[in-house]
Amino acid sequence: MLVSNTLLQVIEGHNYLDLITNAARYRIILMKDEVIRIRCSFDEQFVEEASYVLAMTAWEDKLDSIVDGRKKIEALPVNYQDSDTQFVLSTQQLNVIIHKQPFAIEIQDKQGTVLHADLKERSYVKDKQGRLYHYSCMNDEDYFYGFGEKAGALNKKKRRMRMHNVDTLGYDSEHTDPLYKHIPFYIKLNGKTQQATGLFYHNSCDSVFDMGCERSGYWNPYSYFCADGGELDIFFMYGPEIKDVVRHYTDLTGKTILPAKYSLGYMGSTMYYTELEKDSDKAILSFLDKCKEEGIPCDGFFMSSGYTTGQDGKRYVFNWNNDRFPDPKAFIGELMQKGAALVPNIKPGMLTTHPLYKEFDEAGAYVKDQNGEGPQTDRYWGGPASFVDFTNPEGRALWKKHLKESFISLGVTSIWNDNNEYEINNEDALCDFEGEGKPISELRPIMPNLMAQMAKEAIAEVEPNIRPYIVNRAGFAGIQRFAQTWAGDNSTSWKSLKFNIPVILGMGLSGVANQGCDIGGFFGPAPEPELFVRWVQNGIFQPRFSIHSCNTDNTVTEPWMYPSYTKYIREAIQLRYKLAPYFYSLLFEASTEGSPVMRPLVYEFQQDARVWEESFDFMLGRSILVANVLEEQAKTRKVYLPKGCDWIEWNSKKRYAGGQTIEFDVTLASIPMFLRTGAIVPMAVGLNNLHQDVMEELRLIIEPSEDASFVLYEDDGLTNDYQRGAYLQTTIRVKAGQETVISFSNEGEYDSTLKTLVIDLICKEIAPVQVKLQGRKLAMFLDPKEWNDQAEGWYYDTEQKTAKIKYPQLQTDYEVSVHFDVKDLISI
Repeated sequence: MLVSNTLLQVIEGHNYLDLITNAARYRIILMKDEVIRIRCSFDEQFVEEASYVLAMTAWEDKLDSIVDGRKKIEALPVNYQDSDTQFVLSTQQLNVIIHKQPFAIEIQDKQGTVLHADLKERSYVKDKQGRLYHYSCMNDEDYFYGFGEKAGALNKKKRRMRMHNVDTLGYDSEHTDPLYKHIPFYIKLNGKTQQATGLFYHNSCDSVFDMGCERSGYWNPYSYFCADGGELDIFFMYGPEIKDVVRHYTDLTGKTILPAKYSLGYMGSTMYYTELEKDSDKAILSFLDKCKEEGIPCDGFFMSSGYTTGQDGKRYVFNWNNDRFPDPKAFIGELMQKGAALVPNIKPGMLTTHPLYKEFDEAGAYVKDQNGEGPQTDRYWGGPASFVDFTNPEGRALWKKHLKESFISLGVTSIWNDNNEYEINNEDALCDFEGEGKPISELRPIMPNLMAQMAKEAIAEVEPNIRPYIVNRAGFAGIQRFAQTWAGDNSTSWKSLKFNIPVILGMGLSGVANQGCDIGGFFGPAPEPELFVRWVQNGIFQPRFSIHSCNTDNTVTEPWMYPSYTKYIREAIQLRYKLAPYFYSLLFEASTEGSPVMRPLVYEFQQDARVWEESFDFMLGRSILVANVLEEQAKTRKVYLPKGCDWIEWNSKKRYAGGQTIEFDVTLASIPMFLRTGAIVPMAVGLNNLHQDVMEELRLIIEPSEDASFVLYEDDGLTNDYQRGAYLQTTIRVKAGQETVISFSNEGEYDSTLKTLVIDLICKEIAPVQVKLQGRKLAMFLDPKEWNDQAEGWYYDTEQKTAKIKYPQLQTDYEVSVHFDVKDLISI
């Protein structure tokens, strides 16, 4: 076993510092004031920089040409002070203290608060099996979030978690580990200092995090990361806010790709239709017709892999079953006419009986056996299969060729990448790794990322101005740059409904803002009516909203499966479509800032200790708290409203002070939502299809008792023209006061389709006395019907305590001022 205990030598390089210890070599790079890179190699030299993952570097990397859009920055100069016992490196925000004997690294803020400390005498270790360990000190006040896709509660303290991609059919969302994603990143919040930090381990080997589950009386409390190989390549990120850490992490690994707007719509799906003996195409088209008949909006269909079934009953990627889909191009065209995108299921494992198997084999495009002599085969869905090697240029080229021929040439620009965990049991199987060779054990989670990247590139090569919509089941750090994700094959149960929420919230804190789970449950018997309603009511807040199923009782989960409950399903999905402008603006924020769409309460209310352990209530963006009903036969619901603001119940507009737990009655129709003070929520009116409907009226819900701002984002939702300036960012600012001013400032060249804007201004104590638009008084109406008939004006809804302000949308920057002076009618 090798353990770094003594610092022997310090070598200065260009914007880095190398440290030679008795057991390992280290390199410290001050990437930014808040981001420190620490590399550790137990060999004499570091391996060559070669990352498929990093979106930002401060060094040359051999894969720069493969990683599209990688940003190159200049690292900070390494200035340090030397004393008898330690070196100190400094940035504007941090001090990095290197203890000489025993060797350890400690990071402090400028006030001397310890943010991270290695466990001395055990900080960096390589055992005789070649496993690498990094031990960190931990405190009783520490809370741990992130770790990618992990079951259980949001806070992962006292948990041991394995990082490994697995196809976990019917998993337990509270206990199963690992799941489909492998993201070795976490956020630590220290409850005493209320400061947040992050650690990202840039290592794609199988690994384990132990967050205080292990305990030894000979050491102070500790956590550790253990990887089966590779290097210890650690990025430390300082907040102090959790949202700062997420921003820094997504600077490193990439922001969430801005998706096509229709991806926010309801996406129908089921395995059932594509398993019919024939006419699966008609079944899917009939599904869309039924949606329209039921008043349920729908914008696409995730098509399960049954469409690829060959004559022998096995699934062959890129194949179309002509009995089920006799004319795929015409079928896709009919879907488009109905306002729906087709999202076909694609798998990277090719059965040895596949008609295209030989073509890929002769090109050397598969992951090879450990001798590099032929394709590695392993068990897969349907029999033995080999897996396309996306680290091989030949594999990438062939994959894109067949994507184009089988789908993109037919009009498909949405791809569903499934079963891509690369469960190759021979860990020594060889990947090409750009001609240099590397075992699958070091590259497994990279493969699904590259698979998504190839879909993005293939679509761009055929339809360069069409925005791709890619969905992935597996992934590694950075998957958000290419794809939306979902939480795989969940089981149908109340537990899944509940614990899928922290699974999604943890992904959001791990940089993946655009994700969701299968609504209604994928694996198991059909959900009973109450569970199905509650799941849809919860699912409408997930960026990916798809009802999908593989029911084990010969049923199919459809929105109208329980006719007497369909009204609840319809109402929930219609609310989803009303919120589409808010969702789209949040996804734009994710694409620029890295912010999650669904946010744990601790993300927005870090200073409130009562939310540090909250796993099930969450924020949708900054403005809306969602407290879904998650318990069977519930008659009441308790919710803690975080302190620091007031809260307004969504429907009644009843106001509550923060920092308290309230209890209220619920019915099957209840979708409990609360607006925080300072909320700004844009909503659509009359939107039923994101492909075909044009949004001409926008409703803005504003709570104006504190200063606030929100960026409303618009573009055509389909093309890449936004990258060339064809977008509109409208920054809505609220200046609170007796004269409340709402200002609108625009950036971009997109011609908005909006014609009418309606502001629902929630009034705390009194009604306005006057409303002005650009200094011009708007007419006040007492009768809402009269107001409704006019193009502009305002009235006060006494029951809702809301001023409703309407006017034709202006194309320039402008202000609306609302005056709350008390009008003394007696003294007039």
